[in-house]
Amino acid sequence: MICELGEQYGVNDCCRVFGINRSSFYAWRQRQGKVSPKREKLKAMLVKHHRASRESAGARTLAKQLQAGGHDVGRFMARSLMREAGIVSRQRRRHKYKSPGVEALVAPHVLKRKFDVATVNQVWCGDVTYIKVGKRWLYFAAVLDLFARRIVGWSFSMISDATLTCEALRMAIELRGRPKDVLFHSDQGCQYTSHKFRNELLEHGLRQSMSRKGECWDNAPMERFFGSLKSEWVPEAGYGSEHEARADVQRYVSRYNITRPHSYNDYRSPVAREKLVA
Repeated sequence: MICELGEQYGVNDCCRVFGINRSSFYAWRQRQGKVSPKREKLKAMLVKHHRASRESAGARTLAKQLQAGGHDVGRFMARSLMREAGIVSRQRRRHKYKSPGVEALVAPHVLKRKFDVATVNQVWCGDVTYIKVGKRWLYFAAVLDLFARRIVGWSFSMISDATLTCEALRMAIELRGRPKDVLFHSDQGCQYTSHKFRNELLEHGLRQSMSRKGECWDNAPMERFFGSLKSEWVPEAGYGSEHEARADVQRYVSRYNITRPHSYNDYRSPVAREKLVA
C-alpha cells in the first residue's frame, strides 16, 4: 500500500498516516529483493538525465524530463529513484562579487522586480561574475532576455571593466535584430554606471534601470542564472586555462538556452518557450 501511495503522496506522509516507522518500511522494502524491469529502466533514464546536467538536476526537474519522454513519473517517485540510484542534486555554492566602482551614473530602479514580461526584447538584464582560471579570475558578462530567461549576449575578459559589458550588450543587440526601447536592468557595478556603458545604451536607443544599492534580489533572474552556472557546471576547482573556461561556459549557455528545462517556462527551455509565441 505504502509503496503505491508513496509515489504520489510521499513515503514520509504515508508512513505517518499509517503509524509506521519510516526506517522500518525501507528495511522491509529492501528485504523484498524484487527488481522491476520497468523501474530499473526508469532509473537508468533518470541517471542519464542527471549526468547530462552534471549532477545538478533535482527530483522536480528529473520528473519533468521523464514526463516529457512519455513516462508517468512524479516528483516523489523521482526522489525515490534518485535515492535507489545513490544520486543527489548538487547544491548552489555561495559566492560574492564586489565591484570596485569609480564612476557613479546611477539610473533609477525602473524595473521594480517586475520580472514577468509580455514579450521578447521588452526587458534585458545584465550582470558580471567571475570564474577561477588557475590563480586568476576570468570575468563573464551576460545579457538575459526576461521573457523566457534566454541568454542573448555574453563576453569574457581577464579585466572587469565597461568594455566587457559593452561587448556583451553589442552581441545581444546584433543577435536580437537591433531592437529599440528595450529596458536594460543591472546592478550598480562600475561597469554599468560608467559613461562608456551609458553612451552605448543611448547610441542603440535602449533605456536603463538599476537595482537599489545592496538589493541583490532586484536583479534576481541574473543571480539565479549565475548561481546555476556555478553550481551545475563550473568545476569547483576552476579551469586550467582561459580557453578551456571560455569553451566550457559557452557550452553551458548553449545547453541552458536550448535544452535545459526551466521552471519559469513550465519546464521548457528558453528557446522552446520563445517558439511558442513566434
